[in-house]
Amino acid sequence: MTDRVHGAGTIVVGVDGSEQSRRALEWALRQAEYEDADVIAVHAWQMPVTYGTGAMLMPTSVFADDAKAALNAAVEAVGTDLPDARIERSVVEGNPAKVLIDKAKGADLLVVGSRGHGGFVGALIGSVSNYCVHHAPCPVVVIRGEE
Repeated sequence: MTDRVHGAGTIVVGVDGSEQSRRALEWALRQAEYEDADVIAVHAWQMPVTYGTGAMLMPTSVFADDAKAALNAAVEAVGTDLPDARIERSVVEGNPAKVLIDKAKGADLLVVGSRGHGGFVGALIGSVSNYCVHHAPCPVVVIRGEE
């Protein structure tokens, strides 16, 4: 698997480390193989909002490093079946929904899981995927998990 995007069609996929985002990544990689497209796997992170000072004592690099590790783990877990996949890894600080919309500008497709780590149990679609469906500049595929 290479880390360089070659300029063919582009599929952006949101990856937060959840099982549904891994399924979305797997789907995106298989679709990219079918279309001979590149994949941009995006993990967006934000500083946690807390009522204490514990999070404020941690440097932001800790959160960025955790996000990068989660993205790498997901790509390595899913991408081993597709060693020729062209994938770029992108870790961005910001609101996940807005980051994905920005990354999807110029893309052919945006792929997200129906619910990520922040999902409410029983919800059919999460806030990030809902936002993407309504605001993306390209078609969106929402991958649902097992019932």
